[in-house]
Amino acid sequence: MRTYREIEARYETLIHTPNRVHEGRYNGIYERYVNPVLTREHIPPFWIYDPNPKTNPYMMQRLGVNAVFNSGALLLDGKYTLVARVEGSDRKSFFAVAQSDRPTEGFRFWDEPVLLPDTCPEETNVYDMRLTQHEDGWIYGVFCSESKDTGNPDLSAAVAAAGIVRTKDLKTWERLPNLKTLRSPQQRNVCLLPEFENGKYAFYTRPMDDFIETGSGGGIGFGLCDDITNAVIDEERMTSLRRYHTITEAKNGAGAVPIKTDRGWIHIAHGVRNTAAGLRYVVYAFATAFDDPGRVIAQPGGFLIAPYGSERNGDVSNVVFTNGAIVDKDGKVYIYYASSDTRLHVAATDLDRLKDYVFNTPEDPLRSVDCVKQRIGFIRQNLEYLKK
Repeated sequence: MRTYREIEARYETLIHTPNRVHEGRYNGIYERYVNPVLTREHIPPFWIYDPNPKTNPYMMQRLGVNAVFNSGALLLDGKYTLVARVEGSDRKSFFAVAQSDRPTEGFRFWDEPVLLPDTCPEETNVYDMRLTQHEDGWIYGVFCSESKDTGNPDLSAAVAAAGIVRTKDLKTWERLPNLKTLRSPQQRNVCLLPEFENGKYAFYTRPMDDFIETGSGGGIGFGLCDDITNAVIDEERMTSLRRYHTITEAKNGAGAVPIKTDRGWIHIAHGVRNTAAGLRYVVYAFATAFDDPGRVIAQPGGFLIAPYGSERNGDVSNVVFTNGAIVDKDGKVYIYYASSDTRLHVAATDLDRLKDYVFNTPEDPLRSVDCVKQRIGFIRQNLEYLKK
């Protein structure tokens, strides 16, 4: 049996473990790191164990944690800051803030998780918060608010809505009414643009017919609302579309808050296709125009990040998912992505490489014969260059 002090010492060793680039995963676009940046082992022991031997003589976990994953991200007071989804052993998720002076290691959770204002009595679960530092001066958190579908006798039937909170310091939170989209019954993976569009708040949405299936939802939507304290979107225009036999065939959704560059807004999103082994989630990228953030101007073919090695294993296998990225003052970009709904990783790039990837990588030709023609043209061009 371990003592509480021994458990605490192991925790401190983990927090101070250096991270390093995984040299075997080079692709020129980004660097993956060997160690996850957050796992359930990063949870402070006093969240899980009662340290008092009189009330916990066997040093058992009293309130277990199953996973730490999908995290919003921003720079706050010079610190790399993550608002992670923490899932307890009871399957309920909640949010918790972890910070570090370094983008790839050393993340430590604040003493207490986030207690959101309890304004939705029907709400059972919350998760996957996107953090937007908006030009109006607030930090907004947009997340999935899940409730039981009381009109369906199936105990797994749920209703998804986009919850909205705002804060100045990630400590005091104001809960706003959930986003209303008048033409789509459910919403998940909603993301707020950090700037006004024609004086309005601009959201990227994911119209859904029910909790799991997108149904008639054609892809990532874009909509405007006048007042975020009572956010209502009438029309949702489709931006990045779902397509047959691509990485977005089953569904797709916004990921990290769009990154502003001199060529447009770069989006790091997720796409899903169905396989014999179940749904496979990958991360992909596209760009939209400054003068019309709902118009796609570049979309490289294929995925940006896919599950690799041990990332394929976890509670929901064969999944990578992101809802947070940080751009630092030097133009370095850190994409925080989760694997298999279990742990959180980081991939590092920079704005120049990210722009080059998004705007210069060929699009998906959508048919095998055209993909072969595209690759042959690429090969011939390269062989001709190598002869010089």
